[in-house]
Amino acid sequence: MTENAFEAVPGRGKDRLLFLCDHASNRLPEGGLGLDPALRATHIAYDIGAAAVTRALAKAYGAPALLGGWSRLLLDLNRGADDPTLVMKLSDGSIIAGNVSDDRDADAGEVARRIARYHAPYHAAIAAELDRIGKEAVVISIHSFTPAWKGRPRPWQVGILYDRDTRLSAPLMARLAEAGLCVGDNEPYSGALEGDTLYQHGTLRGLPHVLIEIRQDLISSDSAAQDFALRLKPILDAALADMHGADMHRQG
Repeated sequence: MTENAFEAVPGRGKDRLLFLCDHASNRLPEGGLGLDPALRATHIAYDIGAAAVTRALAKAYGAPALLGGWSRLLLDLNRGADDPTLVMKLSDGSIIAGNVSDDRDADAGEVARRIARYHAPYHAAIAAELDRIGKEAVVISIHSFTPAWKGRPRPWQVGILYDRDTRLSAPLMARLAEAGLCVGDNEPYSGALEGDTLYQHGTLRGLPHVLIEIRQDLISSDSAAQDFALRLKPILDAALADMHGADMHRQG
C-alpha cells in the first residue's frame, strides 16, 4: 500500500463478494487543498455514511472490502485515470484552490503524482483481490447521495446504478421495491460511465456488479448506517439468490 492510499478489510475467505467504497474518506493532505474546514464535513469531500455501511456489510458477510483512504477532492477514485473530472477544480459551487495553480488547472505532473500515489494502488488492490476470488466474484460498490440537489428533493431512498450488466441490478431493484423502499433505476446518476470503478473491474472482467447509492439522511450517523446495513443485507441476500437461480436456469 502506498501511504495508506486505501483501507483494506480482510474477509474470512468464505464469500465471493468484494465490497468497495471509493469515496469513503474526507482526509486531505496538510493545508486541506485550501478548502474551508467546514466543507470537509460535507458531501463534496466524501460520501457521508457510505464507509460505515460498507464495513458493516463486509463484516456481516465475512467478505473483503477496499475503501478509499483520501477525499474525492484530492482525486476521484471512481474515475478513469484519463478522466477530465479526476481532479475537480470546482465542486457544488466551491473552488478547490489546491487543484488550481495560477488560475490554471493543477499541472499534469501533480495529477500524475496523485494517480501514482492514490489511484493506482487502490485499483491494483481491487484487481488483485478479484484475481484471488476468481471468476465467481461479485463486485458491490457503496456510495451515498444528498437528499436534495439544487433545491430539488430527491425521492429515492436507494439508487441502483449499472451499465450493461443487469444480472444483479435487476433483482436487487425488485427486492428493494418489494421491501418498501423507493428505488432509483440508474438514479440519481447513471452507471454507464466508461472508465469508472465498476467499468474497470466489473464490465471489463465480465463479473456481476452493482453500485448501491444510499440517500445520506438515512445513514448520516454511525448507528443509522449500521441499522441500514442490517436492513439491506437480507434484501441483498435475496437478490444474490435470484441472480444465482437465473444463472443456473440459463446454464440448464
